[in-house]
Amino acid sequence: MYLKRLHLRQFRNYLDQTVEFDAPKTILLGNNAQGKSNLLESVELLSTLRSHRTSRDRDLIYTGKSSAQVAAQLERDVGSIDLAFTLRLNSRRTVAINSETVRRQLDFLGIVNMVQFSSLDLDLVRGGPEQRRNWLDGLLIQLEPVYAHILQQYNQVLRQRNALLKSKQRSTFNGQQAGQPEQQFDSNLALEIQPSNPSPAPDNQPPQDELALWDAQLAATGTRVIRRRARVLQRLAPLAQRWHREISGSTEELTINYAPNVALEQDEPALIQQAFLAKIQERAIAEQYQNTTLVGPHRDEVAFTINETSARQYGSQGQQRTLVLALKLAELKLIEEVIGEPPLLLLDDVLAELDLSRQNQLLETIQDRYQTLITTTHLGSFDAQWLYSSQIFSVKQGQLAERI
Repeated sequence: MYLKRLHLRQFRNYLDQTVEFDAPKTILLGNNAQGKSNLLESVELLSTLRSHRTSRDRDLIYTGKSSAQVAAQLERDVGSIDLAFTLRLNSRRTVAINSETVRRQLDFLGIVNMVQFSSLDLDLVRGGPEQRRNWLDGLLIQLEPVYAHILQQYNQVLRQRNALLKSKQRSTFNGQQAGQPEQQFDSNLALEIQPSNPSPAPDNQPPQDELALWDAQLAATGTRVIRRRARVLQRLAPLAQRWHREISGSTEELTINYAPNVALEQDEPALIQQAFLAKIQERAIAEQYQNTTLVGPHRDEVAFTINETSARQYGSQGQQRTLVLALKLAELKLIEEVIGEPPLLLLDDVLAELDLSRQNQLLETIQDRYQTLITTTHLGSFDAQWLYSSQIFSVKQGQLAERI
Protein backbone atom coordinates (compact mmCIF):
# COMPACT_ATOMS: atom_id res chain seq x y z
CA MET A 1 0.00 0.00 0.00
CA TYR A 2 1.47 3.33 -1.07
CA LEU A 3 0.07 6.84 -0.94
CA LYS A 4 1.26 8.53 -4.13
CA ARG A 5 -0.51 11.86 -4.07
CA LEU A 6 -2.49 13.97 -1.64
CA HIS A 7 -4.45 17.10 -2.54
CA LEU A 8 -5.84 19.35 0.19
CA ARG A 9 -8.25 22.09 -0.82
CA GLN A 10 -9.54 24.47 1.85
CA PHE A 11 -8.78 21.87 4.53
CA ARG A 12 -7.77 23.20 7.95
CA ASN A 13 -5.04 25.79 7.18
CA TYR A 14 -4.30 24.46 3.68
CA LEU A 15 -5.89 26.57 0.96
CA ASP A 16 -4.70 24.51 -2.00
CA GLN A 17 -1.83 22.08 -1.58
CA THR A 18 -0.74 19.03 -3.57
CA VAL A 19 1.88 16.63 -2.23
CA GLU A 20 3.62 14.00 -4.36
CA PHE A 21 5.19 11.22 -2.30
CA ASP A 22 8.25 9.65 -3.91
CA ALA A 23 10.03 8.00 -0.97
CA PRO A 24 8.98 5.36 1.55
CA LYS A 25 9.52 7.84 4.37
CA THR A 26 8.31 11.43 4.46
CA ILE A 27 9.39 13.87 7.17
CA LEU A 28 7.24 16.94 7.76
CA LEU A 29 9.48 19.51 9.42
CA GLY A 30 8.31 22.73 11.03
CA ASN A 31 7.40 24.63 14.14
CA ASN A 32 4.22 23.90 16.03
CA ALA A 33 0.84 25.11 14.66
CA GLN A 34 2.05 25.26 11.05
CA GLY A 35 -0.07 22.41 9.65
CA LYS A 36 2.02 19.26 10.07
CA SER A 37 -0.62 17.43 12.10
CA ASN A 38 -3.36 18.72 9.80
CA LEU A 39 -1.82 16.86 6.88
CA LEU A 40 -1.71 13.61 8.84
CA GLU A 41 -5.29 14.25 9.93
CA SER A 42 -6.37 14.36 6.29
CA VAL A 43 -4.95 10.86 5.75
CA GLU A 44 -6.73 9.68 8.89
CA LEU A 45 -10.03 10.94 7.45
CA LEU A 46 -9.46 9.00 4.24
CA SER A 47 -8.88 5.88 6.30
CA THR A 48 -11.50 6.11 9.05
CA LEU A 49 -13.88 8.94 7.99
CA ARG A 50 -13.27 10.56 11.34
CA SER A 51 -10.70 12.67 13.16
CA HIS A 52 -9.36 11.97 16.63
CA ARG A 53 -8.95 15.73 17.09
CA THR A 54 -12.51 16.94 16.48
CA SER A 55 -16.02 15.63 15.89
CA ARG A 56 -17.20 18.77 14.05
CA ASP A 57 -16.79 19.05 10.29
CA ARG A 58 -16.73 22.84 10.44
CA ASP A 59 -13.44 22.66 12.36
CA LEU A 60 -11.87 20.98 9.33
CA ILE A 61 -12.89 23.67 6.82
CA TYR A 62 -10.61 26.60 6.03
CA THR A 63 -11.80 29.75 7.80
CA GLY A 64 -14.28 31.68 5.67
CA LYS A 65 -14.87 28.83 3.20
CA SER A 66 -17.99 26.71 2.83
CA SER A 67 -16.38 23.39 1.92
CA ALA A 68 -13.17 21.40 2.04
CA GLN A 69 -11.84 18.43 0.10
CA VAL A 70 -9.19 15.81 0.64
CA ALA A 71 -8.26 13.80 -2.45
CA ALA A 72 -5.65 11.09 -2.85
CA GLN A 73 -4.19 8.57 -5.23
CA LEU A 74 -3.41 5.25 -3.59
CA GLU A 75 -1.49 2.29 -4.98
CA ARG A 76 -2.58 -1.11 -3.74
CA ASP A 77 -1.89 -4.65 -4.92
CA VAL A 78 -5.20 -4.52 -6.82
CA GLY A 79 -4.16 -1.35 -8.66
CA SER A 80 -4.44 2.41 -8.40
CA ILE A 81 -7.41 3.95 -6.56
CA ASP A 82 -8.51 7.59 -6.55
CA LEU A 83 -10.27 8.75 -3.40
CA ALA A 84 -12.05 12.00 -2.50
CA PHE A 85 -13.63 13.18 0.72
CA THR A 86 -15.69 16.39 0.68
CA LEU A 87 -16.90 18.34 3.71
CA ARG A 88 -19.54 21.08 3.61
CA LEU A 89 -20.72 23.60 6.15
CA ASN A 90 -24.39 23.41 5.26
CA SER A 91 -24.87 19.90 3.95
CA ARG A 92 -23.67 16.36 4.40
CA ARG A 93 -20.20 15.13 3.61
CA THR A 94 -19.69 12.97 0.53
CA VAL A 95 -17.07 10.45 -0.53
CA ALA A 96 -16.04 9.23 -3.97
CA ILE A 97 -14.03 6.28 -5.27
CA ASN A 98 -12.52 6.63 -8.74
CA SER A 99 -14.65 9.76 -9.32
CA GLU A 100 -17.92 7.99 -8.49
CA THR A 101 -19.84 9.15 -5.44
CA VAL A 102 -20.35 6.33 -2.95
CA ARG A 103 -23.83 6.22 -1.45
CA ARG A 104 -22.85 4.13 1.57
CA GLN A 105 -19.87 5.61 3.36
CA LEU A 106 -19.26 2.16 4.83
CA ASP A 107 -17.96 1.15 1.37
CA PHE A 108 -15.23 3.80 1.70
CA LEU A 109 -13.77 2.19 4.79
CA GLY A 110 -10.98 -0.35 4.52
CA ILE A 111 -9.39 1.15 1.41
CA VAL A 112 -6.71 3.17 3.19
CA ASN A 113 -5.29 1.19 6.09
CA MET A 114 -3.08 3.02 8.54
CA VAL A 115 -1.70 3.02 12.05
CA GLN A 116 -1.45 6.40 13.74
CA PHE A 117 0.80 7.08 16.69
CA SER A 118 0.72 10.51 18.30
CA SER A 119 1.63 12.00 21.65
CA LEU A 120 -2.09 11.79 22.49
CA ASP A 121 -1.87 7.99 22.32
CA LEU A 122 0.19 7.96 25.50
CA ASP A 123 -3.12 8.58 27.26
CA LEU A 124 -4.24 5.20 25.96
CA VAL A 125 -2.82 3.62 29.11
CA ARG A 126 -3.35 6.34 31.71
CA GLY A 127 -6.64 7.70 30.37
CA GLY A 128 -10.19 6.48 30.96
CA PRO A 129 -11.86 3.32 29.59
CA GLU A 130 -13.53 5.26 26.75
CA GLN A 131 -10.14 5.97 25.18
CA ARG A 132 -9.26 2.29 25.14
CA ARG A 133 -12.66 1.37 23.72
CA ASN A 134 -12.27 3.94 20.95
CA TRP A 135 -8.79 2.64 20.16
CA LEU A 136 -10.05 -0.94 19.96
CA ASP A 137 -13.06 0.04 17.83
CA GLY A 138 -10.84 2.01 15.44
CA LEU A 139 -8.61 -1.02 14.92
CA LEU A 140 -11.62 -3.26 14.35
CA ILE A 141 -13.07 -0.95 11.72
CA GLN A 142 -9.82 -1.18 9.76
CA LEU A 143 -9.75 -4.95 9.94
CA GLU A 144 -13.47 -5.46 9.41
CA PRO A 145 -15.17 -2.36 7.94
CA VAL A 146 -18.67 -3.79 8.55
CA TYR A 147 -17.93 -3.34 12.25
CA ALA A 148 -18.58 0.39 11.78
CA HIS A 149 -22.19 -0.50 10.91
CA ILE A 150 -22.45 -2.92 13.85
CA LEU A 151 -21.18 -0.27 16.26
CA GLN A 152 -23.55 2.31 14.79
CA GLN A 153 -26.50 -0.05 15.28
CA TYR A 154 -25.56 -0.62 18.90
CA ASN A 155 -25.18 3.09 19.61
CA GLN A 156 -28.56 3.83 18.02
CA VAL A 157 -30.26 1.25 20.22
CA LEU A 158 -28.40 2.59 23.24
CA ARG A 159 -29.58 6.15 22.54
CA GLN A 160 -33.18 5.01 22.11
CA ARG A 161 -33.12 2.98 25.30
CA ASN A 162 -31.59 5.85 27.26
CA ALA A 163 -34.22 8.20 25.86
CA LEU A 164 -36.97 5.83 27.03
CA LEU A 165 -35.48 5.58 30.53
CA LYS A 166 -35.32 9.36 30.75
CA SER A 167 -38.80 9.88 29.33
CA LYS A 168 -40.22 7.47 31.92
CA GLN A 169 -38.61 9.57 34.64
CA ARG A 170 -40.06 12.73 33.13
CA SER A 171 -43.53 11.16 32.98
CA THR A 172 -43.26 10.19 36.63
CA PHE A 173 -42.17 13.71 37.52
CA ASN A 174 -45.05 15.25 35.61
CA GLY A 175 -47.44 12.84 37.32
CA GLN A 176 -46.20 13.96 40.71
CA GLN A 177 -46.72 17.57 39.71
CA ALA A 178 -50.32 16.65 38.96
CA GLY A 179 -50.77 15.35 42.48
CA GLN A 180 -49.54 11.79 42.37
CA PRO A 181 -47.43 10.66 45.35
CA GLU A 182 -44.45 10.12 46.54
CA GLN A 183 -40.99 9.79 45.13
CA GLN A 184 -39.03 13.03 44.70
CA PHE A 185 -36.83 13.95 41.72
CA ASP A 186 -34.44 16.77 40.98
CA SER A 187 -36.71 19.14 39.08
CA ASN A 188 -33.89 20.73 37.08
CA LEU A 189 -32.75 17.36 35.82
CA ALA A 190 -36.25 16.20 34.98
CA LEU A 191 -37.22 19.33 33.08
CA GLU A 192 -34.14 19.48 30.89
CA ILE A 193 -34.45 15.94 29.53
CA GLN A 194 -35.43 15.89 25.88
CA PRO A 195 -35.42 12.34 24.44
CA SER A 196 -33.80 12.09 21.02
CA ASN A 197 -36.51 10.61 18.82
CA PRO A 198 -37.70 7.83 21.13
CA SER A 199 -40.14 5.32 19.70
CA PRO A 200 -43.40 5.76 21.65
CA ALA A 201 -45.20 2.71 22.93
CA PRO A 202 -48.55 1.87 21.33
CA ASP A 203 -51.59 2.88 23.36
CA ASN A 204 -52.22 -0.72 24.40
CA GLN A 205 -48.59 -1.51 25.22
CA PRO A 206 -47.27 -0.85 28.72
CA PRO A 207 -43.98 1.12 28.90
CA GLN A 208 -42.28 -1.86 30.55
CA ASP A 209 -43.03 -3.98 27.47
CA GLU A 210 -41.49 -1.29 25.30
CA LEU A 211 -38.35 -1.34 27.45
CA ALA A 212 -38.19 -5.12 27.08
CA LEU A 213 -38.10 -4.69 23.30
CA TRP A 214 -35.12 -2.35 23.59
CA ASP A 215 -33.49 -4.77 26.04
CA ALA A 216 -33.63 -7.51 23.43
CA GLN A 217 -32.17 -5.27 20.73
CA LEU A 218 -29.45 -4.01 23.05
CA ALA A 219 -28.45 -7.57 23.90
CA ALA A 220 -28.44 -8.66 20.25
CA THR A 221 -26.40 -5.74 18.92
CA GLY A 222 -24.18 -5.58 22.00
CA THR A 223 -23.28 -9.26 21.67
CA ARG A 224 -21.94 -8.63 18.17
CA VAL A 225 -19.72 -5.85 19.52
CA ILE A 226 -18.46 -7.90 22.47
CA ARG A 227 -17.54 -10.94 20.38
CA ARG A 228 -15.55 -8.93 17.87
CA ARG A 229 -13.69 -6.99 20.52
CA ALA A 230 -12.74 -10.21 22.26
CA ARG A 231 -11.52 -11.85 19.05
CA VAL A 232 -9.35 -8.95 17.92
CA LEU A 233 -7.66 -8.70 21.33
CA GLN A 234 -6.95 -12.43 21.23
CA ARG A 235 -4.98 -11.83 18.02
CA LEU A 236 -3.36 -8.55 19.05
CA ALA A 237 -2.22 -9.48 22.55
CA PRO A 238 0.48 -12.05 21.59
CA LEU A 239 1.97 -9.63 19.05
CA ALA A 240 2.07 -6.81 21.60
CA GLN A 241 3.59 -9.09 24.23
CA ARG A 242 6.42 -10.09 21.88
CA TRP A 243 7.19 -6.48 21.03
CA HIS A 244 7.01 -5.48 24.68
CA ARG A 245 9.52 -8.17 25.69
CA GLU A 246 11.88 -7.05 22.95
CA ILE A 247 11.67 -3.34 23.79
CA SER A 248 12.01 -3.95 27.54
CA GLY A 249 14.86 -6.39 27.14
CA SER A 250 12.71 -9.26 28.46
CA THR A 251 12.66 -7.66 31.90
CA GLU A 252 8.91 -7.08 31.90
CA GLU A 253 5.86 -9.12 30.93
CA LEU A 254 2.82 -7.43 29.43
CA THR A 255 -0.67 -8.84 29.86
CA ILE A 256 -3.73 -7.51 28.02
CA ASN A 257 -7.13 -8.46 29.43
CA TYR A 258 -10.49 -7.70 27.88
CA ALA A 259 -12.97 -6.96 30.67
CA PRO A 260 -16.41 -6.85 29.06
CA ASN A 261 -19.24 -5.37 31.06
CA VAL A 262 -21.21 -8.54 30.29
CA ALA A 263 -19.44 -11.77 31.23
CA LEU A 264 -17.95 -13.57 28.23
CA GLU A 265 -17.36 -17.17 29.28
CA GLN A 266 -17.89 -18.70 25.83
CA ASP A 267 -17.92 -17.25 22.32
CA GLU A 268 -21.51 -18.34 21.84
CA PRO A 269 -24.02 -15.62 20.82
CA ALA A 270 -27.03 -17.19 22.54
CA LEU A 271 -25.20 -17.56 25.86
CA ILE A 272 -23.83 -14.02 25.72
CA GLN A 273 -27.28 -12.60 25.00
CA GLN A 274 -28.71 -14.62 27.88
CA ALA A 275 -26.05 -13.22 30.23
CA PHE A 276 -26.69 -9.74 28.82
CA LEU A 277 -30.43 -9.88 29.59
CA ALA A 278 -29.83 -11.37 33.03
CA LYS A 279 -27.50 -8.52 33.95
CA ILE A 280 -30.03 -5.97 32.67
CA GLN A 281 -32.54 -7.44 35.11
CA GLU A 282 -29.99 -7.29 37.91
CA ARG A 283 -29.32 -3.60 37.22
CA ALA A 284 -32.93 -2.59 36.55
CA ILE A 285 -33.45 -0.66 39.78
CA ALA A 286 -30.13 1.15 39.45
CA GLU A 287 -30.97 2.08 35.84
CA GLN A 288 -34.34 3.48 36.87
CA TYR A 289 -32.64 5.52 39.55
CA GLN A 290 -29.85 6.80 37.28
CA ASN A 291 -32.00 7.01 34.12
CA THR A 292 -29.32 5.54 31.90
CA THR A 293 -28.22 2.16 30.55
CA LEU A 294 -25.66 0.55 32.85
CA VAL A 295 -25.17 -2.72 30.96
CA GLY A 296 -23.38 -3.23 27.66
CA PRO A 297 -20.12 -2.81 25.73
CA HIS A 298 -20.24 0.97 26.15
CA ARG A 299 -18.93 0.17 29.64
CA ASP A 300 -16.23 -2.34 28.64
CA GLU A 301 -12.65 -2.01 29.80
CA VAL A 302 -9.28 -3.15 28.46
CA ALA A 303 -6.78 -3.71 31.25
CA PHE A 304 -3.01 -3.57 30.78
CA THR A 305 -0.73 -5.09 33.41
CA ILE A 306 3.07 -5.21 33.56
CA ASN A 307 4.49 -7.97 35.72
CA GLU A 308 0.98 -8.47 37.12
CA THR A 309 0.72 -4.82 38.20
CA SER A 310 -1.73 -2.31 36.73
CA ALA A 311 0.07 -0.23 34.12
CA ARG A 312 -2.53 2.51 34.45
CA GLN A 313 -2.26 2.93 38.21
CA TYR A 314 1.34 2.01 38.92
CA GLY A 315 3.25 2.06 35.64
CA SER A 316 6.03 4.61 35.27
CA GLN A 317 6.01 7.00 32.31
CA GLY A 318 8.71 4.89 30.69
CA GLN A 319 6.71 1.70 31.14
CA GLN A 320 3.58 3.34 29.75
CA ARG A 321 5.48 4.60 26.71
CA THR A 322 6.94 1.14 26.11
CA LEU A 323 3.45 -0.37 26.35
CA VAL A 324 1.92 2.04 23.83
CA LEU A 325 4.84 1.58 21.43
CA ALA A 326 4.38 -2.20 21.65
CA LEU A 327 0.65 -1.80 20.92
CA LYS A 328 1.30 0.32 17.84
CA LEU A 329 3.91 -2.06 16.46
CA ALA A 330 1.46 -4.92 17.07
CA GLU A 331 -1.24 -3.02 15.19
CA LEU A 332 1.07 -2.68 12.19
CA LYS A 333 1.74 -6.41 12.14
CA LEU A 334 -1.88 -7.45 12.68
CA ILE A 335 -3.26 -5.18 9.95
CA GLU A 336 -0.61 -6.45 7.55
CA GLU A 337 -1.50 -10.06 8.38
CA VAL A 338 -5.22 -9.50 7.86
CA ILE A 339 -5.24 -7.33 4.72
CA GLY A 340 -2.13 -8.79 3.12
CA GLU A 341 -0.37 -5.43 2.64
CA PRO A 342 1.67 -3.20 4.94
CA PRO A 343 -0.47 -0.29 6.16
CA LEU A 344 0.58 3.34 6.21
CA LEU A 345 2.20 4.61 9.40
CA LEU A 346 1.51 8.12 10.66
CA LEU A 347 3.80 9.38 13.44
CA ASP A 348 2.67 12.72 14.82
CA ASP A 349 5.32 14.39 16.97
CA VAL A 350 5.84 11.15 18.83
CA LEU A 351 9.65 10.92 18.78
CA ALA A 352 9.91 13.79 21.25
CA GLU A 353 7.91 11.66 23.71
CA LEU A 354 10.22 8.64 23.44
CA ASP A 355 13.71 8.21 24.81
CA LEU A 356 16.60 7.38 22.48
CA SER A 357 16.27 3.61 22.96
CA ARG A 358 12.57 3.59 22.08
CA GLN A 359 13.12 5.98 19.18
CA ASN A 360 15.70 3.61 17.72
CA GLN A 361 13.41 0.61 18.23
CA LEU A 362 10.62 2.35 16.34
CA LEU A 363 12.77 3.67 13.50
CA GLU A 364 14.57 0.35 13.03
CA THR A 365 11.24 -1.47 12.80
CA ILE A 366 9.92 0.90 10.15
CA GLN A 367 12.91 0.86 7.78
CA ASP A 368 11.38 0.84 4.27
CA ARG A 369 8.67 -1.73 5.03
CA TYR A 370 5.95 0.76 5.92
CA GLN A 371 5.35 4.01 4.11
CA THR A 372 5.71 6.49 6.95
CA LEU A 373 4.65 10.11 7.35
CA ILE A 374 6.33 11.62 10.38
CA THR A 375 6.08 15.11 11.85
CA THR A 376 8.87 16.72 13.84
CA THR A 377 10.18 20.11 14.89
CA HIS A 378 13.82 19.13 14.28
CA LEU A 379 15.87 16.45 12.53
CA GLY A 380 18.08 15.52 15.46
CA SER A 381 16.31 12.21 16.07
CA PHE A 382 17.23 10.80 12.65
CA ASP A 383 20.54 9.32 11.61
CA ALA A 384 22.16 10.10 8.27
CA GLN A 385 20.85 6.94 6.59
CA TRP A 386 17.28 7.72 7.59
CA LEU A 387 17.54 11.28 6.31
CA TYR A 388 19.15 10.13 3.06
CA SER A 389 16.27 7.74 2.30
CA SER A 390 13.54 10.20 3.31
CA GLN A 391 11.63 12.91 1.53
CA ILE A 392 11.67 16.06 3.67
CA PHE A 393 9.13 18.88 3.49
CA SER A 394 9.30 22.13 5.39
CA VAL A 395 5.85 23.14 6.60
CA LYS A 396 5.04 26.78 7.26
CA GLN A 397 1.58 28.35 7.58
CA GLY A 398 -0.15 25.66 5.56
CA GLN A 399 2.38 25.51 2.75
CA LEU A 400 4.86 22.74 1.97
CA ALA A 401 8.29 23.18 0.39
CA GLU A 402 10.43 20.17 -0.42
CA ARG A 403 13.98 20.28 0.88
CA ILE A 404 16.52 19.13 -1.63
